[in-house]
Order: sequence, then structure tokens, then C-alpha cells
Amino acid sequence: MRMRQNDHLHRLLRSVFAATALAGLISPANAYFYWTKPPLAGAPVMGGEPGITLPMPGATPKELTAALTWTMRAGLNVAALQCGFAPVLRTRDNYNNMLQQHAAELQATYATLNAYFKRTIGGTKWPLAFDDFNTKTYNGFSTLRAQLSFCETASSIGQETMDAPRGRLAAIAAERMREFRASLVPVGDQGLAMRDVQVQFDPIDDPRCYNKRGKEIRCKDK
Repeated sequence: MRMRQNDHLHRLLRSVFAATALAGLISPANAYFYWTKPPLAGAPVMGGEPGITLPMPGATPKELTAALTWTMRAGLNVAALQCGFAPVLRTRDNYNNMLQQHAAELQATYATLNAYFKRTIGGTKWPLAFDDFNTKTYNGFSTLRAQLSFCETASSIGQETMDAPRGRLAAIAAERMREFRASLVPVGDQGLAMRDVQVQFDPIDDPRCYNKRGKEIRCKDK
């Protein structure tokens, strides 16, 4: 009798394991780290909202859109450098593809931001102000306890930029930046897991050591 019960238990466990494995195979890529993906999406933004981009006093709508797009690019760059612990997310490949596929829009975005700092700062100080803006934008994506949700969200956004036609980066930024920012805060089952498991991540790379294409360069302060 006991042997029959054990056989039944073993068959039941094999069925559970098989179903779990199948669920893992068919789970969407943007739920890679979760049993239940936490809700992060929010309302679209226009640029200039507190906590979404850095303040840009006196900016025009076009300049705010440029800052929004540039901020999303910076976040994807940080993910490309920090999320190598999960190669399946392809954050580096997605970022490099975005640079190539959307090069024209990124160049126009960069020119618009340059024009903003020239107009509002002027003189010889505007390049330093723009560098400071970039450094603070990069630092705004630094996270540890929310590394999982950040990397997974960056992967999803990066994939969307690959599928989007040229000229759509600004629209993606408007639709996804609130979610991107929310991913920096530990939520859902990730928050529980991080209390029980010691996870080791690579140290945060200094974005100043990489150019706009994500290639390593000599750091200014080294």
C-alpha cells in the first residue's frame, strides 16, 4: 500500500515539474525574473515631469521631447553595461541595434539638447552644463535592489525600439519612461526574493568611460 502511494506521489511530482517546465518555455521574455510580473506601466509623459527627466527651465516642447528621448537612451545604455548577468535579456545587443537603427533621430535629439544649453547657458559654460546633465541622467538609473525589474524592463523597451520604424524613439519614450522609472523601485515578488537571497552583481560601470555607442574609452578622471 505504501509503495502504491509513493508511486502515485512520484507520478504527481513528475506532472507538476513537467507543467512548470512547459510554463517556463512559453513564458514571455518580459517576465523572465518573475512568477507574477509586477505592474509598472503608467500614463504617457511629455517630458519635464518631476522624476522622469531632469529639470530644464525654459525648455520648449521640442527640447523637452529631446530630453525625454535622450534620458531613455541613457537608461538603455546603463542597462547595456549592467545587465550582463542575464544574457538572455540582450540589453547590450538591443542598445547597439538602437544606436544603428535610430541614428538619425538620436543625432537630431543630441543637436536639440546642444541648442538648449547654448541658448539657456551660453558662453563657454554650456558644454560643462550639458556634461553635468548627462552625468546626472546616467546616475539616475543606478540601482541595486531593483536590478532585476530594471534590467527586465530595459530589455522590453530595447526590444520595442528594434521593432519600431525609424523616427519612433520619442513616441516610445513618451509611452514607456514612467514604467522605466518605476522599474528602479523594488516591487512584487522581487522584493521578497531579495530579502532571502544574496545576489552578486557586477559593479556599476562609470558611464563616462563609454562613448555614445557603448564602446569603452579612457575615463576623464583616470
